[in-house]
Amino acid sequence: MTLLARATAPASFAQCRMWYKKQKDADTDQSSLMIHNIPFFYRLYTGDTLSVEQLRHALQLVVNKHESLHTSLIYDPNKNILMQRVLTQQDINNDMFIVTESTYETDEQLNHIIENEKRNPHLFDLTQGLVCRCHIIYYKQISSNNILSDKDLIIFNFHHALSDFPSMNIFLRDLNQAYTTGQLLYNDNTNLRYLDYAVIEQQMSMTGA
Repeated sequence: MTLLARATAPASFAQCRMWYKKQKDADTDQSSLMIHNIPFFYRLYTGDTLSVEQLRHALQLVVNKHESLHTSLIYDPNKNILMQRVLTQQDINNDMFIVTESTYETDEQLNHIIENEKRNPHLFDLTQGLVCRCHIIYYKQISSNNILSDKDLIIFNFHHALSDFPSMNIFLRDLNQAYTTGQLLYNDNTNLRYLDYAVIEQQMSMTGA
């Protein structure tokens, strides 16, 4: 099977470390000690507005483009190995990302929401490929016209097993393009996918053994 045709592969060494550590913590009732959430917080400039409908569409385009944002991690007991699989829209009944909405009135309420995004280990579902979420936080009440104002916030949150801090620049660049133009350019022929990296990593390990 060629790299471009590959839809499944063994998890990378880094993914395995995170997954096994989480299982170990869960067995000892210490799951909250190992958090892999990567949240980014944004507030609009004073006087600016943002369309929630356009944002949802832009997110769908970005998640569709980047396979790591719709990749699942599943343990194969028969092979005793952690596998990753790129999911398609046919594999998932709903969106390939999570959107949640909430409201706040006080700084204390807002800080509670932010801390939950940072530290809650149950926000993602790796087995379902739900590794990216968008939390829209409205000031006082959810907008009736789907428009965000400068008192509202957006939190983009990712699971570290499928994303990292440098990837955020690419995510924001593509999100801006998708939001402003309603479309997103693809270049599948030149992108080395994370699945390919994991396969190469395994091959290099076997070669060096």
